[in-house]
Amino acid sequence: MSTQAFFQSDSVGRHPKPSLSHFFSPRSIAVVGASETSYWGRNIFRNLKATGFDGRIVPVNPKRATIFGLSCIPTLRDLKEPVDLVYVATPTDTVASVLDDAASVGIRHAVIIAAGFGETGAHDRQRELEEKAASHGITILGPNCPGFVNIAAGVSAYGQEIPSDMKSGNVSVVLQSGALATVIMKLARTHGVGLSKLICMGNEAVVDTADVIEYLISDSETRVIAMFAEQFRDGRRFLDLARQALRAGKAIVVLKAGRTPEGQKAALAHTGAVAGDEAVVDAALRQVGVARVRSLEELLITAGLFASGVHLKGPRMGAVTASGGACDIIADRASDEGLELPAFSADTRKALADYLPNFATVQNPLDTAAVDTLRETGTAAVPMDVVAEIVSRDPNVDFVLFLGFNVVPQTPPEELEAQRQADRMAHVRAMLDSSPIAIVPVSLSCMEVGPFAREIYEANRIFMLGGIEFGITAVGHCVRWHKARDAALVHAGIEASAPPAAATSTRKGPWSEHTARKLLETSGVPLVPAELVMSAQDAVAAAERLGYPVVIKICAAEIAHKSDIGGVALNLQTADAVCDAYERVAKAGRGVDGANVEGVLVSPMRPRGVELFAGVTMDPSFGPTLAVGLGGIWIETLKDVSLRVLPVSQDEIETMLLSLRASPLLNGARGGPKVDIAKAAAAIHRITEASLSLGDRLLAFEINPLWCLEDKVEALDVLIVTE
Repeated sequence: MSTQAFFQSDSVGRHPKPSLSHFFSPRSIAVVGASETSYWGRNIFRNLKATGFDGRIVPVNPKRATIFGLSCIPTLRDLKEPVDLVYVATPTDTVASVLDDAASVGIRHAVIIAAGFGETGAHDRQRELEEKAASHGITILGPNCPGFVNIAAGVSAYGQEIPSDMKSGNVSVVLQSGALATVIMKLARTHGVGLSKLICMGNEAVVDTADVIEYLISDSETRVIAMFAEQFRDGRRFLDLARQALRAGKAIVVLKAGRTPEGQKAALAHTGAVAGDEAVVDAALRQVGVARVRSLEELLITAGLFASGVHLKGPRMGAVTASGGACDIIADRASDEGLELPAFSADTRKALADYLPNFATVQNPLDTAAVDTLRETGTAAVPMDVVAEIVSRDPNVDFVLFLGFNVVPQTPPEELEAQRQADRMAHVRAMLDSSPIAIVPVSLSCMEVGPFAREIYEANRIFMLGGIEFGITAVGHCVRWHKARDAALVHAGIEASAPPAAATSTRKGPWSEHTARKLLETSGVPLVPAELVMSAQDAVAAAERLGYPVVIKICAAEIAHKSDIGGVALNLQTADAVCDAYERVAKAGRGVDGANVEGVLVSPMRPRGVELFAGVTMDPSFGPTLAVGLGGIWIETLKDVSLRVLPVSQDEIETMLLSLRASPLLNGARGGPKVDIAKAAAAIHRITEASLSLGDRLLAFEINPLWCLEDKVEALDVLIVTE
């Protein structure tokens, strides 16, 4: 399917936002364009049967008396009573008249499969469709959309093939691509992931993706929302919805493909160079607890883990496997995901040493050393189950990764073996329920779960993570989600805090440093003292008032990077040095074509400290975004930055500073100067408030450097660019 921007902002004249609970649970469906010979027509009726739809189905075709044994009517106007939903499978140029017919008999919900609207550049045609839907009060999914499946309710308004024996569950999938929809349903069946709803979005003429997410957050049959997204056009609304989902205990998992458009960035600023679109997407999604994945397999397996209801209360993992090689892979992947593999407690080591063969090495991850072939348990359990139970009692671990299922047959075995396996799975279920911490089953590789294994897993509510690679990745997402949710519940309300008072300046384009300093002063940002002077004599007088040594620099809105033109002089110790430097700096400024030189700024020269960078830029999707890192020349050289979408709290800014790779430098590494991180964070928080006071006019707002030495924090240079 062709793409249409996700999360569009509401605009004047758009269709009122619909209530979707009835849309996705119709009890009667009319199919316009129904035919036994049409690809779409055949699939619609086949799928309704496959999902067990027990409501009324009305085929509509003027050339048929019956279709698939059902009485057919010529047009929707011939309905004796309205239906809940009409599936429009007619050519593009007939869609408008079908909507007229639907409105005439009181139908208010429609799925439109026809293409040839906005996705091909026919925007006028799509606008006409939107206007017609609005005038009739009809909610549309599409156009250019194969439809949706509501497995939980036994409904399929979907025109492509649906795999048989779909498992009903609590994962709802939202995406645009019809081809990917079918693939996702097959993957879900392969890996035992139960689906509640699958909704393709098409061109989003009336119902957009944010509407659907909002509906799914309130949907009692949805625990996890899995998405395939191409771009976030209204990222702010998405973040608000993601916060709602987080507080409601519903996970959102996103496969974000492609790159957002670069959008309008201030070429004069550093921030855009270090906060690329994809880095901002990563930071924004992580900030609201959304798990961003890299593949369809990771999307489904991660969603399946969330849907299983497992609670991973911390990152300390105990791993149990029958493979020494798997131990090495687990250790590497755990490190990648920020998971810990702590040493087992003394009691656990003793219990394991007593139970395992004497040639086993008791460590974490644990290779059980063929214990299954050397011991009998006398119960339905196998020895590896006993090992997992021992590890689950260890106080040093938060959960157990259990790779003890590689011997479960994929195809039906003989009766005695089948019963033995069924009894073991019942024991495993009891073990999972009674364990003091989560035990997470995982297979060695991402192979298909065969029919026999799937049957006994489902009978005992066991979700098997598909392989070490995707399994540990999913575990990492789950651990981070629980941490984000705990934080959201504790710190709820930061995103709804009142915005700062609007700045009074209406200046457009780059600001002079003198003008920018006034805004910082109003916001309480600590600034190095500075005086604007117009002559060498005034510069000397200012230097004597401020105290030597001093810095002087040209002040002109059009000169953003002053040092590039020789517009800065440092460490001036005497009056003569100030006079000479003033002339050089002023001459450099006058030599820039189009520069409106306001004068020269004189400031005291600060001793060596730690230089930080704090920059806010306007991301085209998510709005004002803060980047912090080392300042001075290091910001673009190292690109070691932490990003957050605004607003953020002072505590969160402290977390950002401590997350930098260069954070040891803030604590005086190798005898260097130290930073009062709390004071630096407070200053940066005031900088964000100053930037937010500019509202939608903001393009870039940078402090580089923010000088820090012990408990002293000052902004030494500022750049502001507005529209």
